[in-house]
Amino acid sequence: MSRHIEDLPEQLGRLGDGMAAKNLSRGVLAGQEFPPLVALVRSSNSLEEAGSRWKVRPLRELVDDAMRLHAESDRTRADAWLAPRLHSTLRLTRAEAADSALWNFVALVVAPDYVVWRHLSKGSEEKGPSVTADRFCGPHYKHAFARLWWAAELFRDGSDYRPVVTACRNQDILNTVLRLDVVDHRPTARAVTRLLEERTVRTGREVNALATAVNTAGSTLMYDVLAPDEGPDAEALRHWIDECDLAPPVPREALPDGPEDGEVPHGAVDRMVKQLETLFAEAPVRGREHLDAAEAPHGG
Repeated sequence: MSRHIEDLPEQLGRLGDGMAAKNLSRGVLAGQEFPPLVALVRSSNSLEEAGSRWKVRPLRELVDDAMRLHAESDRTRADAWLAPRLHSTLRLTRAEAADSALWNFVALVVAPDYVVWRHLSKGSEEKGPSVTADRFCGPHYKHAFARLWWAAELFRDGSDYRPVVTACRNQDILNTVLRLDVVDHRPTARAVTRLLEERTVRTGREVNALATAVNTAGSTLMYDVLAPDEGPDAEALRHWIDECDLAPPVPREALPDGPEDGEVPHGAVDRMVKQLETLFAEAPVRGREHLDAAEAPHGG
């Protein structure tokens, strides 16, 4: 099953949490039926601002391409492809992206088939395949679309989305690190992806151990003092959002460009990398002893 563009409203809207949850029937969660389109659209509120950045068609076409391009592969790989392109297509401020009603509309009205395609469980003998309700209507780190947009926002390096791809290739980054408040600090977020790029951190267990260590240390260490960051250029971000009317569809083969709102300070990232390396070296990782022994040279 798939949603046809011709059946959808032209503009995005806002669907309240209560109405969204009310329409998540067992059939919807099992992927056996669509949420009721007409009723949901009638229950939605129009966005106060009009403009091309709120058009449904570019978003729906992007979702269709994500499913088509990853139909024969592990569907988790779609995350790294879709996250930067979703962010560049749906140009939002962080305040706008914090509105759960917008994401409810995207998941239940625009692309419920994608939510099922990406997150349908295999099920068991006692319980058939299903999607958890929080993939349609849930916190930003669980919602099928919000988590990808926020991953792109938090892990990008200015206009460079390559760190986003690195982050989204590891499901434990999305499932664990994304929910931590410390990734709002840009040098910390960039340092995490650096450790992945340098293969200092590789496995899911290691990512989870690092996340625990970073979050615990964050209560006593002032990361913004250790690695100062003035933050992104708000005016440049606004310009990037405003020029959405002139922007072509995001490329499917190459990565798009994000807002030119400033790279993360390199010196601050270097300091955070050293700090995170120290924390990770002391963090307990289940199975680390066996891994170290296996990789040690003979006689070492």
